Amino acid sequence: MDLAGKIAIVTGGTGGLGVAVVERLIAAGATAITPYVNETAFQALREHCPTVIGAHVDLTDEAATKAAYDTIAATHGGIDILINAAGGFAGGEPVHQTSWSLWQSQLDINLKTTVISCAAAIPHMLARGSGAIVNVSSRTATQTGANLAAYAAAKRAVLQLTEALAAELRPHDITVNAVLPSVIDTPTNRAAMPNANYERWVKPSEIAAVIHFLVGPEARIISGAAIPVYGKA
Repeated sequence: MDLAGKIAIVTGGTGGLGVAVVERLIAAGATAITPYVNETAFQALREHCPTVIGAHVDLTDEAATKAAYDTIAATHGGIDILINAAGGFAGGEPVHQTSWSLWQSQLDINLKTTVISCAAAIPHMLARGSGAIVNVSSRTATQTGANLAAYAAAKRAVLQLTEALAAELRPHDITVNAVLPSVIDTPTNRAAMPNANYERWVKPSEIAAVIHFLVGPEARIISGAAIPVYGKA
């Protein structure tokens, strides 16, 4: 119970990775709160994690997100942890065949949500005198991104954001790190790639364990890191 008393926001908490992160943080004693827009998905999460708290908010809406996080902090006494697991994947075509609308959607769901959530949560961590942020990037962010440029660019921007925040917040005892998954073993990915070797994919629970460590008391000396969590892929 090394996170007992901690208030943790997990964006993307209804997704394949997010559910595992919420479950892990609750088991460690944290109060877990997940923003959501899909009521059905949140209720499915609540069936799996009955004590999770929801906040209905569109994370691409700056004002709405700030208001929601301010309410969370006022209700629970602060914000200690932010996990930015909200995101999505799209692509598969060369740059010259990829519409700007796809670029925009990838930037919005992967980068904009992370920037806005950080901006809304950090003032409460500063007031607390400490905090921990973990951003979910991708292995693709470190590769060429051929035929996946919009996704890769958005996730690479998340890495730059992580480094900048780590430098800015180091004097305030707020750590900021990133994890870089390869293909995550989720039902959605299995359905999309039915002939793949799932044994080589990284499991959500394994990534959640790394995230738990990064926000826990033993990782206070780690900030600005980008941790590969590739499994055997």
